[in-house]
Amino acid sequence: MDTREPAAHGAAAGPGIAARMLTNVSSLAEDMLEYLAERIPEVGADDELRGLTLGSCSSNIEAALSMFRHGIDVAAAQAPVTALEHARAMASRGHSVDVMLRFYRLGHEYFTEKLSDALAEGVGDPNVALRTFADLERFGFRYIDRISSLVAAEYVAELDRRQNQARVERDDVVRALLAGERIDNARAERMLSHRLTGRQIGFVCWTADRDVDLDRLARRVGRYLGASHSLVVADGPLAVWAWAPITGDVQSSLTSMATDLPGEHDNVHIAVGSPHLGPAGFRASHLEAIRTRRVIELSGRAAPSITAFTDVALVDVISQDLDAARAFVADQLGDLARDDAKERGERAALLAVLDAQGSLTTAARTLGIHKNTVLQRMRRAEERRGRPATVKIAELHAALLVCSVLGNAVLPDSSPH
Repeated sequence: MDTREPAAHGAAAGPGIAARMLTNVSSLAEDMLEYLAERIPEVGADDELRGLTLGSCSSNIEAALSMFRHGIDVAAAQAPVTALEHARAMASRGHSVDVMLRFYRLGHEYFTEKLSDALAEGVGDPNVALRTFADLERFGFRYIDRISSLVAAEYVAELDRRQNQARVERDDVVRALLAGERIDNARAERMLSHRLTGRQIGFVCWTADRDVDLDRLARRVGRYLGASHSLVVADGPLAVWAWAPITGDVQSSLTSMATDLPGEHDNVHIAVGSPHLGPAGFRASHLEAIRTRRVIELSGRAAPSITAFTDVALVDVISQDLDAARAFVADQLGDLARDDAKERGERAALLAVLDAQGSLTTAARTLGIHKNTVLQRMRRAEERRGRPATVKIAELHAALLVCSVLGNAVLPDSSPH
């Protein structure tokens, strides 16, 4: 006996086909699961994910067919609980949103095939079958479009929740390390995805330009320092703190960075601590980087810079009390402590000679001028100072270095930047 829909009842064929398919939802869902598992490797041997996929298939097939059968507008469709849980499971396992949406694209493909089979078996008139197929397929596409949007939103929300939780937990570990608290090193390394054994180097990157991707820049700095992975933590919108486990020579790495990085950004500054061992070194190197940043900001330097703590350690110590630093500079330099071009040139010459341990030739090479010019400037500097450069050499050298780095921030009657 032919049980297919006659042509005269074509208008009712769609709801009828939907009703028939509803009697076989369990079988359709199980078959759809196998169809998906064969085409989506991520399902694999994950029993929980397979169970949620089966539940989502069953719930969505039943919901779509029931809505079509009873003429319910697709705008009323809500994602089934199992479908939302499936999205959360995909996010928790680290699968991409594209992989998750493949379940719906391939599920729609499977449903289209089964719909075609059902129409071939249930509708005798080809014209009626074609119209019914078009109606059901149109509804099915709109249903999948709506549900996939809802589950994608849930996926993103779950991913955000997990990332925020991971970020909070990571920041707690960083805070504990910087506070010098006793921690479980193995747990801390898991939370941070960062090795705490061996030498640690901390660095800070900051800018006034909101368009700079500081996270990316910090990871590049880490690679220059020889680390394949760096821990990067935001310090507000315009700065990041970062750490890298290193094994190589830091000075050569800094030289390479000084050549390559500053030209790429107009106003990015990088302050680098010294290498120190273990969790205590994680804290110590970071504090050095923070202190280096303070020195750079006191100097009012606008040009991009890469500064190591070792280059400003003495300046950092002397400038902890700026009033005392100004008094020290004034006492050691006398009239040489003025922010004028002549005095700046004379201070630079005297500093270069002291750095060169008295060699005028080396100082001249450093400054790019003739050694007689160095000697003349050195003599004028001694006159302004009011005493020879051989008097209290260590104090003179320190005062000149502080002026060289901090400029008018430590010159008499000047204010800090």
